[in-house]
Amino acid sequence: MSRIGKLAIALPDKVEVKVSSGVVNVKGPKGSLQFKLPETMKVVVDGAKVQVEREGEDRVAKSLHGLCRSTISNMVHGVSSGFSRELDINGVGYRAELKGKELHLALGYSHPVIFPLPQGINAEVDGKRTKITLTGIDKQQLGNTAAKIRGFRPPEPYRGKGIKYAEEVIKRKEGKSAGK
Repeated sequence: MSRIGKLAIALPDKVEVKVSSGVVNVKGPKGSLQFKLPETMKVVVDGAKVQVEREGEDRVAKSLHGLCRSTISNMVHGVSSGFSRELDINGVGYRAELKGKELHLALGYSHPVIFPLPQGINAEVDGKRTKITLTGIDKQQLGNTAAKIRGFRPPEPYRGKGIKYAEEVIKRKEGKSAGK
């Protein structure tokens, strides 16, 4: 039995889960999300708890058991509290600006990088314009958006310039040493 898959998901107040024809719908105060269940999985809603069960003991069903439970748990957390991800911008002249639903980034290129934010993702830029905070209810979409923004100028190890996650630690390298 999967250690993660066998755990029950506790439902907070104002969050409801409905299962119909292989689709799990989670509705809460921040919005609603959907997840299509694999055919070997079954979700049982029991009052304030949700349990994910597998119908078979084959390898595919065992591997999907914990994944489905984690996905549904993330959906419940997302519609009740939401998720956020912070990005730091390091470098002289590197900055971010929010214009409507577009993020304008000055990253040392000859042109500004314009990134349209996907539906369901919101951004905030601090006063110094070097910290971006992304928020949303879908954890996977939020992570993909943060990774795309980071990919415009990944941090480099010599000077530390670029876009990095707030909790990320860049291992710095020493530059060339003078030869004899």
